[in-house]
Amino acid sequence: MPEAYEIKDIEEKVILVGVSEQDGDDAEDSLAELADLVKTAGATVVGTLIQKREKIHPGTYVGTGKVAEIAELIEATGATGIVCDDELSPAQIKNLEQQLDTKIMDRTLIILDIFAARASTNEGKIQVELAQLKYRMSRLTGLGRSMSRLGGGIGTRGPGEKKLEIDRRLINDRVAQLRRELEEVVKHRDVTRSKRERQNVPVVAIVGYTNAGKSTLLNHMTDAAVLEEDKLFATLDPTTRVLELGARQEVLLTDTVGFIRKLPHHLIEAFKSTLEEAKYADIIFHVVDSSNPQRDKQMHIVYETLDNLGVKDKKIVTLFNKQDARTDNEPLHDFRADKTLAISAAKNEGLEEVKAVLEEMLREDKVYIERVIPYTNAGIIQLIRKQGELISEEYVAEGIEIKAYVPMEVYGKLD
Repeated sequence: MPEAYEIKDIEEKVILVGVSEQDGDDAEDSLAELADLVKTAGATVVGTLIQKREKIHPGTYVGTGKVAEIAELIEATGATGIVCDDELSPAQIKNLEQQLDTKIMDRTLIILDIFAARASTNEGKIQVELAQLKYRMSRLTGLGRSMSRLGGGIGTRGPGEKKLEIDRRLINDRVAQLRRELEEVVKHRDVTRSKRERQNVPVVAIVGYTNAGKSTLLNHMTDAAVLEEDKLFATLDPTTRVLELGARQEVLLTDTVGFIRKLPHHLIEAFKSTLEEAKYADIIFHVVDSSNPQRDKQMHIVYETLDNLGVKDKKIVTLFNKQDARTDNEPLHDFRADKTLAISAAKNEGLEEVKAVLEEMLREDKVYIERVIPYTNAGIIQLIRKQGELISEEYVAEGIEIKAYVPMEVYGKLD
């Protein structure tokens, strides 16, 4: 009979631990972000430690002297666990747990826990559980004692909240089942995407660092009613809404999962079908929190993640959001973008300019026409409205006089 651990909510107090491997790296900023993640997961930070080392210790993450220092801090603060800023190996988890006699967590576990709490759709829940199980699968030995000590808290939420069964065979079976379910979801997504392509409706994918304001942008441009919250990963499941432009032209806006430093590879793999929405989009809106001092680093991480997903040769519009919250006057640049705009989505500032730029970019792939459409062929007007941009129409004796931008597929049907 597999060993099981009862799960219950507890209040956790944790110490954050990081390693700085070279001068000038972003270890402090990364640890500050980890503090936000821990807060989002529902725990309280009671201490932080950063060790400068040439490389991460293979057995205990930090050196033995620092482990002793952590033990003293745990005693002084009453911490219930520690969170390391990198993904720990099973050996590191086991050794730290034995030496510190406390709950050992890492950045990946925290992010997985937040995703588990935020997943609301069937697809999101499948993806999160799959990522959680694959993470736990390689760490059964280390996680067993840590999770059983406190009986709950971070790392024990999500699908299967009532019990955490430590059994390799059962996990393998569940992973296989989840993969089959996810394949069906992906097939459905592919069918939906194929329908969009046949209808020739342009798709714009919204990408960006977590908490940059992607959901706020979607809401204020389309009345999507997606949750807006000043937290990391406030929304998890992708949302697609219709955006109406001038001349009754329609495009689809698709929100995606926010990116972050050291995004766990388990999540990238599990959420690949969701993240790849950007791969099949016509245009990418890259939303940047311009008020964040780390915006350049965050932009780099977003592009690095897109490159890893194979997203390339896309038109990019970078939207420097949260202008109302900026405290500096530094110039804003994105040399990978085709266009850049300064906006404040929450204040509805600059959104009309966003629509104008989008219309302009969509026209670049269309042919401008001035025609008189015979009344016998009036049905094509609806096709132009749907797939192109109908600027004007006037009913004259010979037919319908139009001015429009049309894609090549529609242009061919006019003759």
